[in-house]
Amino acid sequence: MNPFSSARPATDDDAEFDDWETFAPESVPAPGPFLQGHDVLEGEAHVHFHDTTRDLFEERGVYDATFGYNLARLNLDRRHPEAGYRYAVEADDDSVLRAEFTPTTEFCPQADALVKGSFRAWNGLRDRHDYDVVRVRVHPSHHRHGPLNETLTELEEAFLETGEVPDPGTRHPSEESPF
Repeated sequence: MNPFSSARPATDDDAEFDDWETFAPESVPAPGPFLQGHDVLEGEAHVHFHDTTRDLFEERGVYDATFGYNLARLNLDRRHPEAGYRYAVEADDDSVLRAEFTPTTEFCPQADALVKGSFRAWNGLRDRHDYDVVRVRVHPSHHRHGPLNETLTELEEAFLETGEVPDPGTRHPSEESPF
């Protein structure tokens, strides 16, 4: 059992959650600016990639500690219809998927860990989906979206240069050391 999961096992048929196999547009955030001008996944395409996401996040432990569930489940949580991930295939390169995370609150303290964990899961296990790279960004509704997106851009650039997901312990130039 994942250390962040709650003691009460969550079932997919809980009244507060949509079904994994159904795209419910009223329960996911509207596509944000990072997805504008690109082919936003909807219907079966969204469900297919999101199902893969659930498996990758489970394997890599991308869990929302506040809610005690796999972060992919946030898209199904009817209590937070404006939160979760939306995806789009990049307009000029169908080997690139864009993923934009909208947190439940503008001050979500986990946003940094959640988006970095998402990036590492998708790109570290890229043999399990149809994309060469998944570009990740935080929706502008989060108060630290600027610095978070700069760090994600640096992770992405390092990944594209080396073909390897950067080690979580590697410091990036934008991360100032307090020492």
